[in-house]
Amino acid sequence: MKGKDLVGKTKDELKTKLGDLKKEQFNLRFRKATGQLENTASVRQVRRDVARVRTALQKQPATKA
Repeated sequence: MKGKDLVGKTKDELKTKLGDLKKEQFNLRFRKATGQLENTASVRQVRRDVARVRTALQKQPATKA
């Protein structure tokens, strides 16, 4: 995932994406701990994707409620 892919998304879309990535991150950590994960680089990639989404959420303009 590139940062450019996240620029046009709404806060709700970004929060959904963040939730999906967190679930994937948990599953990867679990599989790594049990020795079932072959591609250990995917853990690093997902961690970086989570950081990208969080950064995109921070850059969103504040909305008034």
